[in-house]
Amino acid sequence: MSIQTLVILGVFAPLLGAMIAGFFGRRIGDIASQAVTTGLLFFSCLVSWIVFSQWTWGGLEAFTVKLLPFIHVGDFQSNWSIRIDAMSATMLIVVTSVSALVHLYSWGYMKEDDSRPRFFAYLSLFTFMMLSLVTAADFLQMFFGWEGVGLASYLLIGFWYKKPSATAASIKAFVVNRVGDFGFLLGMMTIFWMFGTIEFDKLFPLIEAKAGTGWDFLGFTWSALDLAGLLLFIGAMGKSAQFLLHTWLPDAMEGPTPVSALIHAATMVTAGVYMVCLLSPLYEHAPIAAQFITIIGGITAIFAATVGMMQNDIKRVIAYSTCSQLGYMFFAIGVGSYQSAMFHLFTHAFFKALLFLGAGSVIHGMHHEQDMRKMGGLMKLLPITYATMMIGTIAITGLGIPGLWGFAGFYSKDSIIESAFASFTEGHSVFAMFAFVIGLSAALLTAYYSWRLVFMTFHNKPQWKEEEGAHHDEAHAHAHDDHHAAHDDHAHDVHHHGPLKPHESPLVMILPLLVLSVGAVFAGWIFYPHFVGYEQEAFWRGSIFTAEANHVLHQSHYVPLWVKWSPLIVTLIGTFAAFWLYVVKEGAAKDMAAKKGPLYTFLYNKWFWDELYNVTFVKATKALGDFFWKVGDVKIIDGLGPNGAAWASLKSGGFLSRFQSGFVYFYAFVMLIGVAAFLAFAIFTWGA
Repeated sequence: MSIQTLVILGVFAPLLGAMIAGFFGRRIGDIASQAVTTGLLFFSCLVSWIVFSQWTWGGLEAFTVKLLPFIHVGDFQSNWSIRIDAMSATMLIVVTSVSALVHLYSWGYMKEDDSRPRFFAYLSLFTFMMLSLVTAADFLQMFFGWEGVGLASYLLIGFWYKKPSATAASIKAFVVNRVGDFGFLLGMMTIFWMFGTIEFDKLFPLIEAKAGTGWDFLGFTWSALDLAGLLLFIGAMGKSAQFLLHTWLPDAMEGPTPVSALIHAATMVTAGVYMVCLLSPLYEHAPIAAQFITIIGGITAIFAATVGMMQNDIKRVIAYSTCSQLGYMFFAIGVGSYQSAMFHLFTHAFFKALLFLGAGSVIHGMHHEQDMRKMGGLMKLLPITYATMMIGTIAITGLGIPGLWGFAGFYSKDSIIESAFASFTEGHSVFAMFAFVIGLSAALLTAYYSWRLVFMTFHNKPQWKEEEGAHHDEAHAHAHDDHHAAHDDHAHDVHHHGPLKPHESPLVMILPLLVLSVGAVFAGWIFYPHFVGYEQEAFWRGSIFTAEANHVLHQSHYVPLWVKWSPLIVTLIGTFAAFWLYVVKEGAAKDMAAKKGPLYTFLYNKWFWDELYNVTFVKATKALGDFFWKVGDVKIIDGLGPNGAAWASLKSGGFLSRFQSGFVYFYAFVMLIGVAAFLAFAIFTWGA
């Protein structure tokens, strides 16, 4: 069997699983639905690793397989194709590896849910949409996958549709992403207007010749490539939850925890990073767009980190962490280090999926409690979960000794920070120094909120003991109950009586944690040479384009020694701060929070962005809608139209009905008046 045929089977296997579980799940049963979808995902995962290994070590060359025509309208040509190069091969293993493990993990996590076929169908559909996105050969197929993961995320976030907060979160994610998608569409139209094609292989060689092309609009001359780049990046801002379009991401935690792991580690949120890296030939000739990406990425990194410090929901802490790490990836792109961005995307998938699934294991062991203030003392009761969460925390904080060894995040995050400094020394822009400072600041805060999570959950004095008798009742009524709030009739089946003691998760949930732990420890060390090291040119083989003047990645290896050690120093400072406040002075942070100072209030309320959007967009839109409805529609259109005509008919009918008296003399009198009027008219006319 050829590698091309194998790839086709691997891409469409999740779709087959989704169709079987979705259409026949009730008939074949829960176990069969789980087995089919999970088995096909592991098949796709195996295919992906074969493709990736062949690309990395077997000399596989880039290829495109055209499957069938998609949309052909005049000069607009789009074919359904599968395109494989270094970037798509990397994304294949990221998506399928995490998704396969999430499928397996869900066997245990969703065991008590009575809608498992539907859940597994949605998971597999999500995965197929992401695979169609990362293997797309043109913008239109990418947009199909782009919208497909949006649809699947809507279905998964709102999976427990009886839970009002879940349905509201799914709608919010869908609507916010439509804002970004509008930018994506305009960018795609701009590309077609400029180049007459949306196929990547035809487009990329044409871009350099268009550098400096202007577009006259509204009395100004706009850089056409910068305009296209900005519009496309707006699409990435929505999908990857960047600052201003980030508000949907924390609310997405209303879905089951496996969904959170899949969305935040491997699929939806990384789509924007992949798309912008793929378009490196465009952004290398769009400096204004690149600077804008640097600014937004930097602001997102620090914004999400500051908010993550104050969250008490274990899943929301990790969600804001994702938002912050995506900011790192984008400002790496902005300074020209696309390889570092893809490397961090790759390593991030392992330790972020590990953290989310580890959090799910904690929630499962705590009988669906998510508030870290009600945890503590779980180190001995959940030893495997604790060990894996420690590995994930070390990986995300980027602990490692420069020049020696470190966990996965150490290699990729440090490469981004060093690239930002190298870009500044290369004279690209002051925005690179902004990104460097932000990168160090966010690293400090990442260490703080990550270890805060560990200390509050596993090390502090047990808080759950204080609520032994009624713990489950409160958790069941809690707004963020992660498992049964949507199924009230089913939730009582697992109602516990008496003391509730946290417990370790079953083997089917532990195995994915152990596998991801291996990736969180070794992925950076193994693949560093291929992604950003001395073998990077042989690995990427033209999949990422860098202009002749772009030496950022090369120079990042030769930054001063203090730059290389700075991330470790700030990480240790953040770790010590968390240790001091939550272990040595346990309760000090709680006392500080109780004072509710202005800074705490500002950060705890997420910079008040939700409130601002609620006032400026939600309420304003509702007021505008009410105006058009009550004034425009009811009073003007209906008032002058059907309602006005009905009123006029009623009044005129009532007036004319007075002439229908039924008396002969009255009718004779009216006729006499009519004759007199006619004679008067005739005399007046003929006399003239």
